[in-house]
Amino acid sequence: MQILFYIALGYLVITTAILVLNKNDFRSLTSVPPSYFDRQAPSVSICIPARNEEETIERCVRSALAQNYPHCQVYVLDDESTDGTADILEKVQQEFQDTLTVLPGRTKPDDWLGKPWACHQLAEASDEQIIIFIDADTWLASDAVAKTVRMMGQDVLDFLTLWPIQKLGTFWEKNVIPLIYQTLFTLLPVRYVSRPPRWIPSFFQESASSFFAAACGQFLAFKRSSYEDMGGHESVKDEIVEDVALAKNMKYAGFSMNMYHGKHTVNCRMYRSSSELWSGLRKNFLAGFNYNIPLFVITAILNFIAYLFPPIALPFLIANSSTSLLTLCCISIFFMLLQRFIINRWFGWNTFYGLLHPLGVSWFQLLGLQVLKDYVSERPPEWKGRKL
Repeated sequence: MQILFYIALGYLVITTAILVLNKNDFRSLTSVPPSYFDRQAPSVSICIPARNEEETIERCVRSALAQNYPHCQVYVLDDESTDGTADILEKVQQEFQDTLTVLPGRTKPDDWLGKPWACHQLAEASDEQIIIFIDADTWLASDAVAKTVRMMGQDVLDFLTLWPIQKLGTFWEKNVIPLIYQTLFTLLPVRYVSRPPRWIPSFFQESASSFFAAACGQFLAFKRSSYEDMGGHESVKDEIVEDVALAKNMKYAGFSMNMYHGKHTVNCRMYRSSSELWSGLRKNFLAGFNYNIPLFVITAILNFIAYLFPPIALPFLIANSSTSLLTLCCISIFFMLLQRFIINRWFGWNTFYGLLHPLGVSWFQLLGLQVLKDYVSERPPEWKGRKL
Protein backbone atom coordinates (compact mmCIF):
# COMPACT_ATOMS: atom_id res chain seq x y z
CA MET A 1 0.00 0.00 0.00
CA GLN A 2 2.84 2.39 0.81
CA ILE A 3 4.26 1.94 -2.71
CA LEU A 4 0.91 2.93 -4.20
CA PHE A 5 0.87 6.12 -2.14
CA TYR A 6 4.39 6.99 -3.26
CA ILE A 7 3.35 6.45 -6.89
CA ALA A 8 0.26 8.61 -6.39
CA LEU A 9 2.15 11.36 -4.61
CA GLY A 10 5.00 11.39 -7.12
CA TYR A 11 2.58 11.65 -10.03
CA LEU A 12 0.54 14.37 -8.34
CA VAL A 13 3.58 16.48 -7.42
CA ILE A 14 4.98 16.34 -10.97
CA THR A 15 1.65 17.09 -12.64
CA THR A 16 0.91 19.92 -10.19
CA ALA A 17 4.28 21.48 -11.05
CA ILE A 18 3.39 21.30 -14.77
CA LEU A 19 0.01 22.86 -14.04
CA VAL A 20 1.56 25.78 -12.13
CA LEU A 21 4.07 26.29 -14.94
CA ASN A 22 1.25 26.32 -17.49
CA LYS A 23 -0.73 28.82 -15.43
CA ASN A 24 2.07 31.26 -16.17
CA ASP A 25 2.75 30.24 -19.79
CA PHE A 26 -0.76 29.84 -21.18
CA ARG A 27 -1.60 33.29 -22.48
CA SER A 28 -4.84 34.89 -23.56
CA LEU A 29 -5.12 36.89 -26.76
CA THR A 30 -4.54 40.61 -26.22
CA SER A 31 -7.01 43.30 -27.20
CA VAL A 32 -6.55 45.15 -30.48
CA PRO A 33 -5.94 48.93 -30.49
CA PRO A 34 -8.43 51.07 -32.44
CA SER A 35 -7.59 51.51 -36.13
CA TYR A 36 -5.00 48.71 -35.93
CA PHE A 37 -6.19 47.18 -39.21
CA ASP A 38 -6.90 50.41 -41.08
CA ARG A 39 -3.84 50.10 -43.31
CA GLN A 40 -3.53 46.36 -43.75
CA ALA A 41 -5.92 43.55 -42.89
CA PRO A 42 -5.53 40.09 -44.45
CA SER A 43 -8.83 38.61 -45.59
CA VAL A 44 -10.36 36.00 -43.27
CA SER A 45 -12.85 33.20 -43.79
CA ILE A 46 -14.72 31.68 -40.84
CA CYS A 47 -15.74 28.12 -41.76
CA ILE A 48 -18.42 26.29 -39.80
CA PRO A 49 -19.36 22.63 -40.42
CA ALA A 50 -22.90 21.92 -39.22
CA ARG A 51 -24.74 18.62 -38.92
CA ASN A 52 -27.98 18.56 -36.92
CA GLU A 53 -27.13 21.72 -34.96
CA GLU A 54 -30.53 23.42 -34.76
CA GLU A 55 -30.05 24.28 -31.06
CA THR A 56 -26.74 26.12 -31.51
CA ILE A 57 -26.16 27.09 -35.13
CA GLU A 58 -27.89 30.48 -35.15
CA ARG A 59 -25.94 31.87 -32.21
CA CYS A 60 -22.71 30.53 -33.67
CA VAL A 61 -23.26 32.01 -37.13
CA ARG A 62 -24.50 35.36 -35.87
CA SER A 63 -21.45 35.70 -33.62
CA ALA A 64 -19.21 35.00 -36.61
CA LEU A 65 -21.06 37.59 -38.70
CA ALA A 66 -20.77 40.20 -35.93
CA GLN A 67 -16.96 40.44 -36.11
CA ASN A 68 -15.53 43.96 -36.02
CA TYR A 69 -12.92 43.05 -38.61
CA PRO A 70 -12.82 44.71 -42.04
CA HIS A 71 -12.42 41.70 -44.38
CA CYS A 72 -14.29 38.67 -43.05
CA GLN A 73 -16.55 36.17 -44.82
CA VAL A 74 -18.51 33.39 -43.15
CA TYR A 75 -19.04 29.97 -44.75
CA VAL A 76 -21.37 27.33 -43.31
CA LEU A 77 -21.73 23.80 -44.64
CA ASP A 78 -24.98 21.99 -43.95
CA ASP A 79 -23.69 18.43 -43.67
CA GLU A 80 -26.86 16.53 -44.63
CA SER A 81 -28.72 17.66 -41.50
CA THR A 82 -32.04 15.99 -40.77
CA ASP A 83 -33.30 18.55 -38.23
CA GLY A 84 -34.07 22.25 -38.63
CA THR A 85 -30.49 23.36 -39.29
CA ALA A 86 -31.05 24.09 -42.99
CA ASP A 87 -34.13 26.24 -42.33
CA ILE A 88 -32.30 28.30 -39.74
CA LEU A 89 -29.35 28.85 -42.06
CA GLU A 90 -31.66 29.91 -44.90
CA LYS A 91 -33.27 32.51 -42.62
CA VAL A 92 -29.95 33.96 -41.52
CA GLN A 93 -28.56 33.98 -45.04
CA GLN A 94 -31.42 36.18 -46.20
CA GLU A 95 -30.22 38.81 -43.72
CA PHE A 96 -26.51 38.58 -44.61
CA GLN A 97 -26.34 37.81 -48.31
CA ASP A 98 -23.05 39.69 -48.79
CA THR A 99 -21.06 38.07 -45.98
CA LEU A 100 -22.62 34.63 -45.44
CA THR A 101 -22.36 31.66 -47.80
CA VAL A 102 -24.32 28.51 -46.99
CA LEU A 103 -23.19 25.36 -48.77
CA PRO A 104 -25.07 22.06 -49.13
CA GLY A 105 -22.78 19.19 -48.18
CA ARG A 106 -21.79 16.71 -50.83
CA THR A 107 -22.07 12.96 -50.21
CA LYS A 108 -19.22 11.74 -48.05
CA PRO A 109 -16.70 9.44 -49.75
CA ASP A 110 -16.22 6.09 -48.02
CA ASP A 111 -12.61 6.80 -47.08
CA TRP A 112 -13.42 10.11 -45.34
CA LEU A 113 -14.86 10.80 -41.90
CA GLY A 114 -17.66 13.34 -41.66
CA LYS A 115 -16.03 16.36 -40.05
CA PRO A 116 -12.79 16.37 -42.10
CA TRP A 117 -14.91 16.01 -45.26
CA ALA A 118 -17.11 18.94 -44.25
CA CYS A 119 -14.10 21.12 -43.43
CA HIS A 120 -12.43 20.14 -46.69
CA GLN A 121 -15.46 21.35 -48.64
CA LEU A 122 -15.45 24.62 -46.71
CA ALA A 123 -11.78 25.17 -47.44
CA GLU A 124 -12.40 24.56 -51.14
CA ALA A 125 -15.27 27.04 -51.23
CA SER A 126 -13.38 29.87 -49.51
CA ASP A 127 -10.31 31.70 -50.76
CA GLU A 128 -9.36 34.18 -48.02
CA GLN A 129 -5.77 34.51 -46.75
CA ILE A 130 -6.53 33.24 -43.24
CA ILE A 131 -8.96 30.40 -42.68
CA ILE A 132 -10.60 29.83 -39.31
CA PHE A 133 -12.57 26.69 -38.47
CA ILE A 134 -15.00 26.79 -35.57
CA ASP A 135 -17.55 24.25 -34.35
CA ALA A 136 -21.26 24.95 -34.50
CA ASP A 137 -21.54 24.81 -30.70
CA THR A 138 -19.12 27.72 -30.21
CA TRP A 139 -19.76 31.45 -30.24
CA LEU A 140 -17.26 34.27 -30.65
CA ALA A 141 -16.67 37.64 -29.06
CA SER A 142 -16.94 40.46 -31.62
CA ASP A 143 -13.16 41.00 -31.59
CA ALA A 144 -12.19 37.31 -31.85
CA VAL A 145 -10.99 37.50 -35.46
CA ALA A 146 -9.14 40.78 -34.92
CA LYS A 147 -7.30 39.41 -31.88
CA THR A 148 -6.49 36.17 -33.68
CA VAL A 149 -5.05 37.86 -36.78
CA ARG A 150 -3.03 40.25 -34.65
CA MET A 151 -1.57 37.42 -32.55
CA MET A 152 -0.68 35.39 -35.64
CA GLY A 153 1.24 38.38 -36.94
CA GLN A 154 2.92 39.26 -33.65
CA ASP A 155 4.03 35.70 -32.88
CA VAL A 156 4.70 34.89 -36.57
CA LEU A 157 2.44 31.84 -36.61
CA ASP A 158 1.16 29.62 -39.39
CA PHE A 159 -1.36 27.99 -37.09
CA LEU A 160 -3.14 29.11 -33.93
CA THR A 161 -5.65 27.29 -31.77
CA LEU A 162 -7.77 28.60 -28.90
CA TRP A 163 -9.14 26.61 -25.97
CA PRO A 164 -12.63 28.03 -25.36
CA ILE A 165 -14.25 28.76 -22.07
CA GLN A 166 -16.60 25.79 -21.71
CA LYS A 167 -20.06 26.67 -20.48
CA LEU A 168 -21.34 23.90 -18.24
CA GLY A 169 -25.01 23.26 -17.50
CA THR A 170 -25.81 19.79 -16.19
CA PHE A 171 -24.37 18.02 -13.15
CA TRP A 172 -22.22 15.66 -15.22
CA GLU A 173 -20.90 18.43 -17.46
CA LYS A 174 -19.64 20.24 -14.36
CA ASN A 175 -17.99 17.05 -13.12
CA VAL A 176 -16.52 15.68 -16.33
CA ILE A 177 -15.60 18.49 -18.76
CA PRO A 178 -13.04 20.13 -16.42
CA LEU A 179 -11.15 16.83 -16.30
CA ILE A 180 -10.35 17.21 -20.01
CA TYR A 181 -8.67 20.54 -19.32
CA GLN A 182 -7.01 19.22 -16.17
CA THR A 183 -5.51 16.29 -18.07
CA LEU A 184 -4.18 18.59 -20.78
CA PHE A 185 -2.66 21.19 -18.50
CA THR A 186 -1.15 18.76 -16.01
CA LEU A 187 0.56 16.62 -18.65
CA LEU A 188 1.49 18.96 -21.51
CA PRO A 189 3.90 21.84 -20.87
CA VAL A 190 2.33 24.60 -22.98
CA ARG A 191 5.66 26.25 -23.76
CA TYR A 192 6.69 23.24 -25.83
CA VAL A 193 3.73 23.52 -28.18
CA SER A 194 5.44 26.45 -29.91
CA ARG A 195 9.05 25.31 -29.55
CA PRO A 196 10.80 22.00 -28.86
CA PRO A 197 12.27 21.48 -25.38
CA ARG A 198 15.86 22.69 -25.19
CA TRP A 199 16.74 19.73 -22.97
CA ILE A 200 16.07 17.34 -25.85
CA PRO A 201 19.18 16.72 -28.02
CA SER A 202 19.13 18.88 -31.15
CA PHE A 203 19.21 15.89 -33.52
CA PHE A 204 16.01 14.57 -31.91
CA GLN A 205 14.09 17.83 -31.50
CA GLU A 206 12.40 17.84 -34.89
CA SER A 207 10.97 14.32 -34.56
CA ALA A 208 10.07 14.87 -30.89
CA SER A 209 8.14 18.08 -31.54
CA SER A 210 4.98 16.17 -32.52
CA PHE A 211 4.78 14.73 -28.99
CA PHE A 212 3.94 18.25 -27.83
CA ALA A 213 1.34 18.96 -30.52
CA ALA A 214 -2.11 19.84 -29.24
CA ALA A 215 -5.11 21.66 -30.64
CA CYS A 216 -8.79 22.26 -29.96
CA GLY A 217 -11.01 21.74 -33.01
CA GLN A 218 -13.50 24.27 -31.67
CA PHE A 219 -11.20 27.06 -32.92
CA LEU A 220 -8.41 26.53 -35.45
CA ALA A 221 -6.82 29.37 -37.45
CA PHE A 222 -4.41 28.79 -40.35
CA LYS A 223 -2.55 30.83 -42.88
CA ARG A 224 -4.17 29.43 -45.99
CA SER A 225 -0.87 28.90 -47.80
CA SER A 226 0.50 26.86 -44.87
CA TYR A 227 -2.76 24.93 -44.51
CA GLU A 228 -2.69 23.95 -48.19
CA ASP A 229 1.03 23.11 -48.19
CA MET A 230 0.47 20.84 -45.18
CA GLY A 231 -2.29 19.00 -47.06
CA GLY A 232 -5.31 20.52 -45.36
CA HIS A 233 -8.06 18.31 -44.00
CA GLU A 234 -7.35 15.75 -46.66
CA SER A 235 -4.23 14.85 -44.68
CA VAL A 236 -6.46 13.85 -41.73
CA LYS A 237 -9.47 12.53 -43.65
CA ASP A 238 -9.72 9.33 -41.58
CA GLU A 239 -8.81 10.80 -38.17
CA ILE A 240 -11.49 10.98 -35.46
CA VAL A 241 -9.35 13.40 -33.42
CA GLU A 242 -8.57 15.45 -36.50
CA ASP A 243 -7.59 18.62 -34.61
CA VAL A 244 -4.58 17.03 -32.90
CA ALA A 245 -3.66 15.26 -36.15
CA LEU A 246 -3.68 18.63 -37.95
CA ALA A 247 -1.39 20.08 -35.28
CA LYS A 248 1.03 17.18 -35.68
CA ASN A 249 1.00 17.54 -39.45
CA MET A 250 1.73 21.26 -39.18
CA LYS A 251 4.72 20.47 -37.00
CA TYR A 252 5.90 17.68 -39.29
CA ALA A 253 5.75 20.15 -42.18
CA GLY A 254 7.90 22.62 -40.27
CA PHE A 255 5.25 25.30 -39.70
CA SER A 256 4.98 27.41 -36.55
CA MET A 257 2.06 27.05 -34.16
CA ASN A 258 0.90 27.93 -30.70
CA MET A 259 -2.20 27.64 -28.53
CA TYR A 260 -3.86 30.21 -26.30
CA HIS A 261 -6.51 30.69 -23.64
CA GLY A 262 -9.87 31.57 -25.19
CA LYS A 263 -10.93 33.81 -22.30
CA HIS A 264 -13.04 36.76 -23.50
CA THR A 265 -12.69 35.45 -27.07
CA VAL A 266 -14.49 32.15 -27.66
CA ASN A 267 -17.06 30.16 -25.69
CA CYS A 268 -18.46 26.70 -26.19
CA ARG A 269 -20.95 24.27 -24.77
CA MET A 270 -20.00 20.89 -26.14
CA TYR A 271 -22.78 18.70 -24.73
CA ARG A 272 -26.20 19.41 -23.30
CA SER A 273 -27.17 16.12 -21.63
CA SER A 274 -25.49 13.22 -19.87
CA SER A 275 -26.25 10.88 -22.80
CA GLU A 276 -24.78 13.33 -25.32
CA LEU A 277 -21.72 13.76 -23.10
CA TRP A 278 -21.22 10.00 -22.91
CA SER A 279 -21.66 9.49 -26.67
CA GLY A 280 -19.45 12.41 -27.62
CA LEU A 281 -16.49 11.39 -25.47
CA ARG A 282 -17.02 7.72 -26.27
CA LYS A 283 -16.15 8.33 -29.93
CA ASN A 284 -12.99 10.31 -29.09
CA PHE A 285 -11.54 8.63 -26.02
CA LEU A 286 -9.50 5.78 -27.48
CA ALA A 287 -8.75 7.72 -30.66
CA GLY A 288 -7.07 10.32 -28.46
CA PHE A 289 -4.55 7.61 -27.50
CA ASN A 290 -4.08 6.73 -31.18
CA TYR A 291 -5.63 3.32 -30.35
CA ASN A 292 -2.59 2.40 -28.26
CA ILE A 293 -4.22 -0.11 -25.91
CA PRO A 294 -1.23 -0.62 -23.54
CA LEU A 295 -0.88 3.17 -23.08
CA PHE A 296 -4.64 3.48 -22.60
CA VAL A 297 -4.68 0.81 -19.88
CA ILE A 298 -1.54 2.10 -18.12
CA THR A 299 -3.00 5.62 -18.04
CA ALA A 300 -6.24 4.29 -16.56
CA ILE A 301 -4.34 2.43 -13.84
CA LEU A 302 -2.21 5.47 -13.06
CA ASN A 303 -5.28 7.69 -12.79
CA PHE A 304 -6.91 5.17 -10.48
CA ILE A 305 -3.85 5.13 -8.21
CA ALA A 306 -3.47 8.92 -8.15
CA TYR A 307 -7.08 10.11 -8.02
CA LEU A 308 -9.22 7.25 -6.69
CA PHE A 309 -7.03 5.14 -4.44
CA PRO A 310 -6.31 7.89 -1.83
CA PRO A 311 -9.96 8.86 -1.17
CA ILE A 312 -10.99 5.18 -1.13
CA ALA A 313 -8.22 4.33 1.34
CA LEU A 314 -8.81 7.34 3.62
CA PRO A 315 -11.64 5.96 5.83
CA PHE A 316 -9.83 2.63 6.33
CA LEU A 317 -6.63 4.41 7.37
CA ILE A 318 -8.53 6.63 9.79
CA ALA A 319 -10.17 3.56 11.33
CA ASN A 320 -6.82 1.74 11.65
CA SER A 321 -4.92 4.80 12.95
CA SER A 322 -2.04 4.26 10.53
CA THR A 323 -0.26 7.60 10.97
CA SER A 324 2.42 7.38 8.26
CA LEU A 325 0.09 6.03 5.58
CA LEU A 326 -2.64 8.47 6.64
CA THR A 327 -0.21 11.35 6.18
CA LEU A 328 0.71 10.19 2.66
CA CYS A 329 -2.96 9.74 1.86
CA CYS A 330 -3.93 13.23 3.05
CA ILE A 331 -1.07 14.86 1.15
CA SER A 332 -2.11 13.03 -2.01
CA ILE A 333 -5.72 14.16 -1.60
CA PHE A 334 -4.52 17.72 -1.00
CA PHE A 335 -2.62 17.81 -4.31
CA MET A 336 -5.53 16.18 -6.12
CA LEU A 337 -7.98 18.82 -4.89
CA LEU A 338 -5.45 21.60 -5.44
CA GLN A 339 -5.18 20.70 -9.12
CA ARG A 340 -8.94 20.71 -9.59
CA PHE A 341 -9.41 23.98 -7.68
CA ILE A 342 -6.73 25.67 -9.81
CA ILE A 343 -8.36 24.46 -13.02
CA ASN A 344 -11.87 25.47 -11.93
CA ARG A 345 -10.81 28.95 -10.83
CA TRP A 346 -8.67 29.40 -13.94
CA PHE A 347 -11.50 28.67 -16.36
CA GLY A 348 -14.34 30.13 -14.34
CA TRP A 349 -16.06 26.94 -13.20
CA ASN A 350 -17.74 26.29 -9.86
CA THR A 351 -14.98 25.37 -7.40
CA PHE A 352 -17.41 23.29 -5.31
CA TYR A 353 -17.32 20.58 -7.97
CA GLY A 354 -13.61 20.16 -7.28
CA LEU A 355 -14.65 18.24 -4.17
CA LEU A 356 -16.38 15.75 -6.47
CA HIS A 357 -13.26 15.15 -8.54
CA PRO A 358 -13.10 11.38 -7.77
CA LEU A 359 -16.65 11.07 -9.13
CA GLY A 360 -15.57 12.54 -12.47
CA VAL A 361 -12.55 10.24 -12.59
CA SER A 362 -14.81 7.25 -11.89
CA TRP A 363 -17.02 8.34 -14.80
CA PHE A 364 -14.01 8.27 -17.11
CA GLN A 365 -12.94 4.88 -15.76
CA LEU A 366 -16.35 3.47 -16.69
CA LEU A 367 -16.16 5.15 -20.07
CA GLY A 368 -12.76 3.55 -20.60
CA LEU A 369 -14.23 0.10 -19.97
CA GLN A 370 -17.01 0.82 -22.46
CA VAL A 371 -14.51 2.01 -25.06
CA LEU A 372 -12.39 -1.12 -24.62
CA LYS A 373 -15.52 -3.23 -25.04
CA ASP A 374 -16.33 -1.34 -28.26
CA TYR A 375 -12.79 -1.92 -29.51
CA VAL A 376 -12.79 -5.65 -28.79
CA SER A 377 -16.23 -6.11 -30.35
CA GLU A 378 -15.18 -3.93 -33.35
CA ARG A 379 -18.16 -1.66 -32.85
CA PRO A 380 -17.66 1.61 -34.77
CA PRO A 381 -18.40 4.82 -32.87
CA GLU A 382 -21.41 6.90 -33.91
CA TRP A 383 -22.11 10.64 -33.79
CA LYS A 384 -24.95 12.78 -35.09
CA GLY A 385 -26.67 9.71 -36.52
CA ARG A 386 -23.66 8.63 -38.57
CA LYS A 387 -21.18 5.81 -38.06
CA LEU A 388 -17.61 7.06 -37.97
